[in-house]
Amino acid sequence: MEYIGIIPARYASTRFPGKPLADLCGKPVIQHVFERASRALDAVVVATDDERIRQAVLAFGGRAVMTSPAHHSGTDRCWEAYCNCGSKADVIINIQGDEPFVSPEQIEALKQCFAADATTSIATLGKPFSVSDGLEALLNPNNVKLAFSAVTGNALCFSRSVIPFLRGVPQERWLEEGRFFRHVGMYAYRADVLQRLTALPQSPLELAESLEQLRWMENGYAVRVALTDTQSVGIDTQEDLRQAALLMRR
Repeated sequence: MEYIGIIPARYASTRFPGKPLADLCGKPVIQHVFERASRALDAVVVATDDERIRQAVLAFGGRAVMTSPAHHSGTDRCWEAYCNCGSKADVIINIQGDEPFVSPEQIEALKQCFAADATTSIATLGKPFSVSDGLEALLNPNNVKLAFSAVTGNALCFSRSVIPFLRGVPQERWLEEGRFFRHVGMYAYRADVLQRLTALPQSPLELAESLEQLRWMENGYAVRVALTDTQSVGIDTQEDLRQAALLMRR
């Protein structure tokens, strides 16, 4: 089975324009992502709508393809990039372009979902919450939560709300007495499935929670969940970049 990693990277960002090109310890953020993804994949491509990003990728020896600026999601950009780069890979792994600490082990976990089960069509990652994460992190709607089947390993639900709700348990004790999982936003799709996903109209649950994966589930697609102990560090602001530099130096 062949895999390709595609890294969607846009220049425009409300909170941090140009963040793929921001300097992080002597390299642009996108280079860190590309190099770490390449540890687990033979083929990695950056999908961008900006010539400055394409040139930066070519400058460090990476591969980049231009895509339409009209895409509303990384999923759509991944499909166009896959079509434009001439790949025949069976599985496409969508890697966030603003996560310079992406773990090769996370990518391997996604690959294993397909290698171990021929029925897997989409896969993603979940990470257990720990008591040390704190209640604030659990309640934060920007930290998407998920629940999955112990039998099939497929996702049952994704939500910005806390799932499950622990009835009769004081909220301050939820992390001690419950079992919660944070969604790690990396996806892998069989190529033919990704093509069909890009043709689906937005769904009610997706619009309510602003979570694209709910559209797929509402249309009957199963999302396999692999667990990871690693939490990637995303860069959305200049402060995130500063913290990432401190972490990288350590």
